[in-house]
Amino acid sequence: MTTTPQQDTQETVAADARDTAEAGESDAGRRGGGGSGAWRAGIRRAVHIVSGPGPWKRGPVLTALALLLGLLMLLHARIPDGFKNLGSLVETFLPWFGLFVPVLLAGALWRRSASAVAALLLPVLVWLNLFGPLLGDKSHPGGDLTVVSHNVGADNPDPAGTARGLAASGADVLALEEMTGQARDAYEKGLAKAYPYHAVKGTVGLWSRLPLSDTRTVDVAMLGMAGPLAENLSAEEKAATPRALRTTVATEQGPLAVYVAHLGSVRVNPRAGLSTRQRDDGAQALGKAVAAERNERVVLLGDLNGTTDDRAFAGLTSQLRSAQETAGDGFGFSWPAGFPVVRIDQILVRGVEPQRSWVLPATGSDHLPVAATVSW
Repeated sequence: MTTTPQQDTQETVAADARDTAEAGESDAGRRGGGGSGAWRAGIRRAVHIVSGPGPWKRGPVLTALALLLGLLMLLHARIPDGFKNLGSLVETFLPWFGLFVPVLLAGALWRRSASAVAALLLPVLVWLNLFGPLLGDKSHPGGDLTVVSHNVGADNPDPAGTARGLAASGADVLALEEMTGQARDAYEKGLAKAYPYHAVKGTVGLWSRLPLSDTRTVDVAMLGMAGPLAENLSAEEKAATPRALRTTVATEQGPLAVYVAHLGSVRVNPRAGLSTRQRDDGAQALGKAVAAERNERVVLLGDLNGTTDDRAFAGLTSQLRSAQETAGDGFGFSWPAGFPVVRIDQILVRGVEPQRSWVLPATGSDHLPVAATVSW
């Protein structure tokens, strides 16, 4: 039976009264030469303290929820994906699980539950261990090259305006994803003055102030392409539409291999849950391409439709570092543009040192552009 704070207070007052009376009796016993009364009174008081209602016995449900939250974040990599890709879903929104801590803390304080407050130390410590380093500003001045990646959005109502905004960003290398055939001319015209070199493969492209060479398509297993880009394409066109490329940028410090990729979208199916097969297959193919890359200096730009916490990207994150995690300020959320809650647009590097990572202002897309400066 759950007791109310008033009942706890009444029972405590009654117990104190009994203990006072018993103590008086024990004093009388001592005056009469007996010590057994005092011994029995002490035992009864100890039993009352241990077994009676108190702050360590209140809020067992809150205590259990706090421990469950901590274990969920601590063991997120062990959550199986077999049930509607639950593991991937948890890892995508993992930072937001920290919001449950103040909610549970408020409940623990209202119930005056010391056990629940103590149990909350587990999720707090786990969250700080996972995401604490992202809270500070790790950026550094300087840098040799500025790169920008932007999913411009197939439904972007103003591609020309988006092109002008990106040209004004000061990027040396600019990657675009989700370009439609109708909008491609607008991007090429809008970026031509600032970027004399560019390469386009299917729906992705790279614009550069520096010469490009050895540009080729990267197969990211998009045979089942879906989404806005695929609405007007036949099955043959979907299979033949590249969504990733690889090129070499000639810098003063030497050649830099740059990959641009737009992996498959994550779909929500009422029966199957979170559908990530296309994205996961693409991530695996992209990881193999990077592993086979001979150039020691590599930059991957793109909309990966997933966070670096997601196990699906282990093949990439084991080889490349996130510019945001290394040299960013905060989480750098990029989607959706109106109220960003996840970072699915990534800048990953190898062989170069990120100096700064940030998010650019919104354009006509539902994604925010992401940027970074790197040095050798």
